[in-house]
Amino acid sequence: MRFEGTRDYVATDDLKVAVNAAVLLRRPLLVKGEPGTGKTVLAQEIAKALDAPLIEWNVKSTTKAHQGLYEYDAVARLRDGQLGDPRVHDIGNYIRKGKLWEAFTSPTLPVLLIDEIDKADIEFPNDLLQELDRMAFHVYETGETVAAKERPVVVITSNNEKELPDAFLRRCFFHYIKFPDRETMQAIIDVHFPGIQKILVNRALEIFYEIREVPGLKKKPSTSELLDWLKLILAEDMPLDILQDRDPTKAIPPLHGALLKNEQDIMMFERLAFMARRQGR
Repeated sequence: MRFEGTRDYVATDDLKVAVNAAVLLRRPLLVKGEPGTGKTVLAQEIAKALDAPLIEWNVKSTTKAHQGLYEYDAVARLRDGQLGDPRVHDIGNYIRKGKLWEAFTSPTLPVLLIDEIDKADIEFPNDLLQELDRMAFHVYETGETVAAKERPVVVITSNNEKELPDAFLRRCFFHYIKFPDRETMQAIIDVHFPGIQKILVNRALEIFYEIREVPGLKKKPSTSELLDWLKLILAEDMPLDILQDRDPTKAIPPLHGALLKNEQDIMMFERLAFMARRQGR
């Protein structure tokens, strides 16, 4: 089956090519892009399109590669041994399966999402190289080898916070999700808000892209934040005039908390409004 996007996810042509190439080659698909551009949702939609189970491994700063394979709970076994629990005689009772183990032994071909790999330390991707290459690993405590009968579809996301090792990059099919242009964003909005007023969308998009182009903005609003903003505007039943006739001396848009997420950016817009008021005198 080829990935052509889904009813709920607008995929550009280059993204479709990347997904289908990674599925065909069975290489991990490494997806980079601004936060909020739909990297995580992409894996969920690929699973829907392929009718495959989704296994999610959400990486944190403290995550270690071996946790994706398995963890041996020696403390629990020691405690049970002191209490005379008969479970201690089977070491397998203290092996906790990781997400890679789940993916390798899934009865049907799964989609494995390794989300925000750049949050972990620099050694994390290197430590996964062999397992992702061989699609197998050894469990030392039990002596068994866990191997995938069929390579799962692997999607790895990164927000580009850290550089990934070259050896790791060589094993991936890479795609950078560009921030949607106006036409693509219109299509995304149509999916989430069918029947929304075109005039409202046009004005909201003008304001949204104007904000993104303001120099010195610490955090540019993302696609997901635009959708939240539109949802609030519709929920508040805000008159269209507020967006169409927005006063330039009030630089901050209505319900700006959905778009601007830190005080530095809000203060900058307030300074812009102050300067506009002074020039208008």
